[in-house]
Amino acid sequence: MQGAYVPEPAVAVGEDPRSYARLMSAVYDATMSGHRAPARPREVIGESWRRLMVAGVDPDGRTPPVVESGGLETLRRASGLTAVLDEVSRGLESIVADGTNILVVADSHGRVLWRSGSPAVLSNADRLGFIEGANWGEGEVGTNAIGTALVSNRAVQVFSAEHFMRSHHSWTCAGAPIRDPRTGHVIGVVDVSGPAATVHPTTVALVDAVARLAESHLREQHDRTLNRLRMVAAPILARIGKPALAVDAEGWVAAVDSLPLHHRILLPDDVAPGRAWIPTFGICDVDVLPGGWLVRPADDDDAPALAQVSLDLSAAGAPALEMVGQFGSWRHDISLRHAEILLILARDPRGRSAPELAADLYGDRSRVVTVRAELSRLRKHFAGLLAAQPYRFAGGIDVTVRYPLDKSMVLPASTAPAVRAARVQESIS
Repeated sequence: MQGAYVPEPAVAVGEDPRSYARLMSAVYDATMSGHRAPARPREVIGESWRRLMVAGVDPDGRTPPVVESGGLETLRRASGLTAVLDEVSRGLESIVADGTNILVVADSHGRVLWRSGSPAVLSNADRLGFIEGANWGEGEVGTNAIGTALVSNRAVQVFSAEHFMRSHHSWTCAGAPIRDPRTGHVIGVVDVSGPAATVHPTTVALVDAVARLAESHLREQHDRTLNRLRMVAAPILARIGKPALAVDAEGWVAAVDSLPLHHRILLPDDVAPGRAWIPTFGICDVDVLPGGWLVRPADDDDAPALAQVSLDLSAAGAPALEMVGQFGSWRHDISLRHAEILLILARDPRGRSAPELAADLYGDRSRVVTVRAELSRLRKHFAGLLAAQPYRFAGGIDVTVRYPLDKSMVLPASTAPAVRAARVQESIS
């Protein structure tokens, strides 16, 4: 069990870090030159060194590859770590506050997604290539708290010459993996790094504790999401009167009626309203719910129905999305930005690319990162409602727009160029 594991500090309480650094430097030089070392490195370090020497990694270093800025935003959204950034930052604020350490969050491949710290320590990290977008997997930059924590699947502290790369010997770092509490799979690493003189035996235990708090936060967030979905689905399941279940966008079950209990079902990658084959249940009718899906094993004589979606813009300042599906209906208030996006897509069934939507919303085709982030949030909340490449309403969905009586007042608070154009066009028509 993870809870029984006690992270091992590089330097024990009461041990002189300078003496340990000198010893490890001698051990490192002897090991790398193939000579007899005066002592053995810690087990986690020795295993890492052996992996890297077998792989032929050069201890005199390579610069980590950098992901382009647009790719970095995609990695951040895909990581599942955005929700725990505040939790991690608060938990490690005391270590970073003195200005000598850098806080880093990396994904499950060791790619640096976020970092924070004083300008001085960030500048030092820049010289090592320890920047956002860089790959700090063990195979790329040798023994380090991010990459080695991922390989060993446990919290790790690496001090001075314990690093495989000579260029890192002036640093110390402590990292701990963060696991998705639903699956147990590692989704990232939290790391604290700084000059070797800042090493402290309690740092790795604190970093590990913060990683566990982040996992707890993810678990609580998922429970809240399933509870909201359960509240929406319960009356619909009661009306159906046939076997059915409600699941979130990733197939986790929120509610079930007249079917064997499952914690999770496997959804197709391209799941959409209509008919789909789902393992365990076979051919099923799938309908959209806010935050998930309603799934019902299909009867042979049932014909799948179109999902009817209405974008209600009739009340100024209160846009909403209404859906009437095969088994029930629901209404959900939406933000102004999401209302703008849905209106634009409703008016252009062919779909819009990210640059086109950036121009529609901001008058600037270059703001694709912002657009993709908004679309990611919208598609996550209303799973299956929108398709991508280009962005458009998914097949199997019939969409209408409910305008205000005075069509020049469509989304009056909006300054989006496409919405201003829609006001004029609708008023003329």
